[in-house]
Amino acid sequence: MQLATFLAKRIAFNKQHSFSRFIIKLATAATALSVAAMIITLAFVNGFQYAVSNKIFNFWGHLRVQEYEPDKAMIAEETPWQPNDTTVQILHIFPQVKQVQAFATKSAVIEKNKEIEGVLFKGVDSSYDFNNLKTFLKQGRFPGFDKAGYSKEILISEPIANELQIHLNDSVNVYFINQQEGRASARRLQVCGIFKTGIEEYDKTFAIGDIRLLRQVYNWQHGEIGGYEVFLNDYDQMDTLNAMLYEMLPQAWISRTIKQIYPNIFDWLQIQNVNRNVIFTVMAIVAIINLVTCLLILILERTRMTGVLKALGCRDWVIQKIFLYHAGIIAIRGILIGLFFGLGICILQQQTGFIKMNEAAYYVSEAPVYIIWWQVFAVCAATLLVCFLALLIPTWLVKTIRPVKAIQFR
Repeated sequence: MQLATFLAKRIAFNKQHSFSRFIIKLATAATALSVAAMIITLAFVNGFQYAVSNKIFNFWGHLRVQEYEPDKAMIAEETPWQPNDTTVQILHIFPQVKQVQAFATKSAVIEKNKEIEGVLFKGVDSSYDFNNLKTFLKQGRFPGFDKAGYSKEILISEPIANELQIHLNDSVNVYFINQQEGRASARRLQVCGIFKTGIEEYDKTFAIGDIRLLRQVYNWQHGEIGGYEVFLNDYDQMDTLNAMLYEMLPQAWISRTIKQIYPNIFDWLQIQNVNRNVIFTVMAIVAIINLVTCLLILILERTRMTGVLKALGCRDWVIQKIFLYHAGIIAIRGILIGLFFGLGICILQQQTGFIKMNEAAYYVSEAPVYIIWWQVFAVCAATLLVCFLALLIPTWLVKTIRPVKAIQFR
């Protein structure tokens, strides 16, 4: 066994009481706290970004393709257009595309007991995949689509239901405003389900029903739609695919990512990365300062040992390695404890959801957790590496110790 390793283990696992024992425990606790804080921060920031962005993607898809109208917002009443095989083929040639779903939105007014509320009626067809909205459904079921005519069912949000005192299976009057003809068309629909996304912009704005109802009310031609929602297998491919669609789609059509349509929400999510980096920096500094301080005390406490080893002909680097190995054992112990507690809190939150949040402000009712394992191991490895490099500095104190004075040191 190497001398440095042997002596480092004897010092590290020495049960004799000394002042350094308290400092070692303090350094271990600080390292554990830093690692646990970084793991928890990563899991919570990842979970928060994933949960909120996933809500938006599930409701609208990752890309929207519709007719280009420069003076109109992307989330508004679309100009109806007749889809063709070329458009659908363009959207399906990319392996990244998971689903393509037709939709259309029109302004409407829901009336119940002489109370009214304005909404955007989102029309979908029988091929629409409601599985994306399953997590939002609070009561009832999704609209059914009859083969003949149009479905007389509507899915409304919980805030609108509470505002108008609407209950499941109630009938409501829905008024569609036809600005071209200057009149309103009324339809009586049954509330088949109530949903809540937790995103106020959606919950107070949208209702979902049959697109064939819009075609009948506005005299659209058979098969006309407002646009396509495009779902991807990997949302990281949004920008790349959007750029390619921009070049391939006809000039009358345009593709936009949901990030471009809702930049405020996604910019806010990106700010969480700044908070994460600040916590990482603070925790790393705490761990390094405590370990460096601990190592300095260990070196000073073992000054006589250092002098004796030098007098026996031991080289400076060998003595430096003794203290580096000792500090490394402290760091590893702290990292393992921090890993245990950090993952424990994350898993506990996943199972119980004991940390609650204001859904109106943060779009989620419980702090979401998403553990990415390679990030967890990267935190542990990076902490060990950074601490080891920082610990090289105080070991240079060994070079300044003279054997004669060190042996006399008390």
